[in-house]
Amino acid sequence: MLVVSADVSDAVVTVRARTRSGTPAGCTGCGQLSAWCHSRYVRRLADVTLGGRPLRIKLSVRRLYCESLACPKATFAEQVPVPGLTVRYQRRTPQLQGLVEAVGVVLAGRGGARMLRILNVTLSRCTVLSQLMRVPLPPLETPRVLGVDDFALYGGTYGTLLVDATTRLPLTLWEGRDAEQLSQWLRKHPGVEVACRDGSLTYRLGITAGAPDAVQVSDRFHLWQGLSRRVQDIASAHRGCLAAVLPPVSATDPAPVDEAAGNTAADTRAGRHARRLFEAVHDLTRAGRSHSSVARELGLDRRTVRKYARARTWQEVMRRPSRKPSTLDPYLDYLQQRWDEGQHSAKILHEELRTKGYPGHYQRVKMAVAPLRRGLPLDEPRERPPSPREAARWITTHPGRRSPHINDRLPRLLDHCPELRHTHDLVRRFASMLDNRDATPIPGWLDDLANSGLAPLAGLAGALREDRHAVAQGITTPYNSGVNEGRITDVKLQKRLMGGRAGIPLLRHRVVLIAHLRRRYADRPTLTPG
Repeated sequence: MLVVSADVSDAVVTVRARTRSGTPAGCTGCGQLSAWCHSRYVRRLADVTLGGRPLRIKLSVRRLYCESLACPKATFAEQVPVPGLTVRYQRRTPQLQGLVEAVGVVLAGRGGARMLRILNVTLSRCTVLSQLMRVPLPPLETPRVLGVDDFALYGGTYGTLLVDATTRLPLTLWEGRDAEQLSQWLRKHPGVEVACRDGSLTYRLGITAGAPDAVQVSDRFHLWQGLSRRVQDIASAHRGCLAAVLPPVSATDPAPVDEAAGNTAADTRAGRHARRLFEAVHDLTRAGRSHSSVARELGLDRRTVRKYARARTWQEVMRRPSRKPSTLDPYLDYLQQRWDEGQHSAKILHEELRTKGYPGHYQRVKMAVAPLRRGLPLDEPRERPPSPREAARWITTHPGRRSPHINDRLPRLLDHCPELRHTHDLVRRFASMLDNRDATPIPGWLDDLANSGLAPLAGLAGALREDRHAVAQGITTPYNSGVNEGRITDVKLQKRLMGGRAGIPLLRHRVVLIAHLRRRYADRPTLTPG
């Protein structure tokens, strides 16, 4: 190839070149060499920028006669024998095409088009996406250890993600989480020896049907998560006991009792609303009405009706917003003192507090003294009972990692509520099994769960007993679904980059390709200047 000229302007760099005459080229139909020139035409190629300017190559190539009588082609265009310059039927050089594909993989359509525009490569978002979808996926090798997990796709629709737990690379994903799709994939890719999953019955049946010889491992994180949710359900059912963690006001005053806490909640507007809905939902469900019909009649969401129907008392569905600490709290004593002295102007009080270092707004001071105008005391900060979620977190946290605050209050809660004490003991026994990688006590522990008299734990015992072999593998083996959770986080990131509008083929392409792209460039050393 000969370079004829190079023109440099403010907007673009143009290089004119031509192929050499007299050099034989192979026919694209039969491969026979020919130097018999029919004519010439100009190929216009776009290349990566040069000095910040777009680079355009105008390449004059020959059209040659094919001298083979058996060839179906009479003429053919020569393919330029310069590696990295031309590709058949393409108007971009391989280097620029690789850049477009890499930007599309990382940033998708709209973001990729903007980045290419910064690089002086003008392409539409649709073109970037089309070039991305042309990139072939890496060849899929059957993994020895397979990770299976689901993820929220959109609305109430879920998808399934498969990950090679050994290489930590995603394999594929699809819409839905039914057993048949998983079993079909496993039959097409035999050789899976270990399958890590959560406690889903769907995936258990799919793996059993598609790879019956594979060892199934129930992930220990999901086991612990399931147990923690049952603990929270028990804490919600015994919400009245949570006030027992509050220290007494004085040495002679007793700790708060359940009845007082319940009466206080019942006197609030939120308590009356929760009680009224609880009674209405239970009256309709006892009459044999479905949750959907109850939701239509009461004007509620079906999930709200289900929450009220599952609750045993109206206190379980109460939301109690706590009084958050305020920057005004250190100055409440001073406000009370000045009010008693006769200063009732919120504006003057705010100015006095500003001189003492209060950084807040006047409106906060005005709201703080409003109870004093009605003859009520100041709304001082006071400790609230823990929520059921907080109580469950206290119980499931390792004793060595509990803060002094928890260590001071949790014993009072356990001494007051025998059900939570029993739950705490069962949780710590299961935590000991996970720490020691010992599944021997599982049968006895499951029996204690079933006989605990607590409905959430009894239900969990039944589910774990059906999946006891996978549970034992999850406790004793090093395999887990941690890789799956990390990849699902990446799937959510790619969805957000595309505004949630990505279809399954595009999402699959990006998730798989971006993982391999990161792996490819992560191993390259960074060159320091000088």
